Amino acid sequence: MTRRLSALDHLLARAGDALAGRSDPDTPPPRPTPAAPQPDAPSVALAPPERHHAAGLMRVNHAGEVAAQALYHGQSLLARTPEIRRHLLHAAAEERDHLEWCAERLQQLGEGPSRLQPVWYGASFAMGALVSVAGDRWSLGFVEETEKQVVQHLNGHLKKLPKNDHASRAILEQMRVDEARHGAEARAAGGVDLPLPLRLAMRGVARVMTRTAYWF
Repeated sequence: MTRRLSALDHLLARAGDALAGRSDPDTPPPRPTPAAPQPDAPSVALAPPERHHAAGLMRVNHAGEVAAQALYHGQSLLARTPEIRRHLLHAAAEERDHLEWCAERLQQLGEGPSRLQPVWYGASFAMGALVSVAGDRWSLGFVEETEKQVVQHLNGHLKKLPKNDHASRAILEQMRVDEARHGAEARAAGGVDLPLPLRLAMRGVARVMTRTAYWF
């Protein structure tokens, strides 16, 4: 006898997929990774220190995408209108592409994701749900501010990557394009500016995650 899945069942399934770096089977397959080698591009090997540094940066980005999944899941769970819920889940689907691209690149670099993924997911889910209580306009404003900070973070990582790590660079450049668009779409959908103390708190939380996930 087949049991009908509840909203909590779907939520837990999404959480498991996010932590495992898998796509939701109910969504379209991920876009091809931007890191796919070009036919005429030379293959450049990274020296061990470069490879370890690139892996640390990509581990941070992977942790950020786990957190992004949690934020969108938490926000969509308490969204006031179906339109905003669909908007958030659509953005989450694209963020899953980023999650898979980062996971694949980490494997190529010979390292794994952050061991603190459940922490990043749980804290971010709670934050997303909490901000949604204030209403959809605040929730969208939170998305916009988050994406602004992510774009700044990606700009910094693009400067820190080894110059010959073209695969990681291609991934981060496409992620930057997508994140900027998500922020603009959230603003267009009715997002409002967040108070300065909240923006600063978001930066502080992100700083803790990025510094920790590089090593663990």
